Amino acid sequence: MRTAKTQAVAAAKKAKAIKKTKVLCLSHMEDADGISSAALIREAFGGDTILVDYPGLMPAVESLLNDEKLKSLYICDLGLAKNNQDKFVEVLSTLRKKKVSVTYIDHHDIDPEIVKRLEKAKVKIFHDVNECTTVQVYDAYKKKLSDHSTFVATCAAITDYMEDRPKGAKLLQIYDRQFALISATVLTYNIVGHQKDPDYLLYLVEMLSESKYPHEIPNTFEFAQIQVGKLAEMIAKVKKSLKTMKNLGYMEIMDAGASGAVNFVLGLSGKEVGVAYKERVDHGIYAVSIRGSKSCKVHLGRMVNSLAAEFGGSGGGHDKACGAVIPKDKIMAFVKEFNSRLNQK
Repeated sequence: MRTAKTQAVAAAKKAKAIKKTKVLCLSHMEDADGISSAALIREAFGGDTILVDYPGLMPAVESLLNDEKLKSLYICDLGLAKNNQDKFVEVLSTLRKKKVSVTYIDHHDIDPEIVKRLEKAKVKIFHDVNECTTVQVYDAYKKKLSDHSTFVATCAAITDYMEDRPKGAKLLQIYDRQFALISATVLTYNIVGHQKDPDYLLYLVEMLSESKYPHEIPNTFEFAQIQVGKLAEMIAKVKKSLKTMKNLGYMEIMDAGASGAVNFVLGLSGKEVGVAYKERVDHGIYAVSIRGSKSCKVHLGRMVNSLAAEFGGSGGGHDKACGAVIPKDKIMAFVKEFNSRLNQK
């Protein structure tokens, strides 16, 4: 019989024989910042890409625990919430113990204690709430990137409403503003309109990593035109179905993405906060998008992070743009309580 020592030596030899070569980027699939971050990581380091939404973050990360070939992991533009942050630290700590290099790059509001725990686990962190994730990726790895990467980062900053931030603004100055705006818009419409087509989203990552402008990618402008038509139709639907409470406007979206409608809800409601939500039948939840006006003084991402957790969901984001996942049977209770807490601020 093999002794425990012999078994340990054999296991060590087996682990040594498996060469760690895999580079992987796990990034946000729902907007240009996540797609663009993945593109710049691909350009700088090569490797593979996995795109997920916020509910898909933890299943994706946990699935990597048994990947013995994983060498380097980059996680981009995937903010944490109270219901997953502890598990996130635990899984990344385990990956570090397995000698996987882990880098977390993000710009969403995060608990400082979580940052300390990640740093203790020797996870490399780039975190700045004042710049979008792609700008941070560019800034960290620009020596490994082409000149075109500045344009990819500029488009991401525009679509995340962060082109007026110090680094984002400096990048935007390189380009004709209208050229950058239309490129960022076309890219966004193609991403939002292909959320059910993950292969196309990965194709966009590949094209951007190869220094392609959005107008050089086949059919992007034609598809964007279709999306513009759908949004124009959305205006009439919002006017018809929009409801208001004292501090916010809200609406359930039936046949489009909540993120595409929420700005109309905000603007047409005349309130400082707009809320749009769409049922995810396959998950038994509502995906909620929230926007605040320039006059809104509340950090919405921070408030929604705490509030969503109280209703058995998750959420968070920026001061004036955030989202949440709320169990189906609690959506109206969530909206009402959200309205009440806005009243207290």
